Amino acid sequence: MFTLHRRRQFLGEVMALGAAAYFAPGVFAQELTRTPAQTEGPFYPDRLPLDTDNDLIVINNATTPAVGQITHLSGRVLDARGNPVRNALVEIWQVDNAGAYLHSRSGNRDNRDANFQGFGRFLTGTTGEYYFRTIKPVPYPGRTPHIHVAVKIRGRASFTTQCYIRGEMRNDRDGVLQAIRDRAARESLIVDFAAVPNSRINELAARFDVILGFTPEA
Repeated sequence: MFTLHRRRQFLGEVMALGAAAYFAPGVFAQELTRTPAQTEGPFYPDRLPLDTDNDLIVINNATTPAVGQITHLSGRVLDARGNPVRNALVEIWQVDNAGAYLHSRSGNRDNRDANFQGFGRFLTGTTGEYYFRTIKPVPYPGRTPHIHVAVKIRGRASFTTQCYIRGEMRNDRDGVLQAIRDRAARESLIVDFAAVPNSRINELAARFDVILGFTPEA
């Protein structure tokens, strides 16, 4: 079982690794590639779950976890200069392992995994770091596997994008992803879903940073 202590321990590890990278000299010597916005899509939950925390694998105090390959999704929310953005509300939503969203009009909704939260939230701190425990996204008709990511900051318009799996062959045929003509911008949405070392249950870790197009003075 992935205990609360282990979740906190893992979060500490990924945040430490992220901090080491971001505070290394010269990391932002070159101009950052701003994360391109993408459509929210039609399946943002039309009724939010009672549990909206950052662990999508277990709902409230349930003992049965969601079906799917456990993935630790983390990253930082940064401004255009690479400074961390504090108090940014990060939301994610995605299909379950059967390809169903937490939405009344989602395809395959009759087979939806009732143990998958489908939606989660995390409020960034001083480092701009966020963390979710979810499942590796799966494809559904018409789309390559992806995770929707929204960033909400008081006084600014909500920013929405999507995160994709590096090496997924369906990416080349996905109309939403390929609509981004700038190659560097498109590539910024595609990240490694790498095996967690020594995991007994084949967990994955993915790091997806969101670079917003503003500076504190803007």
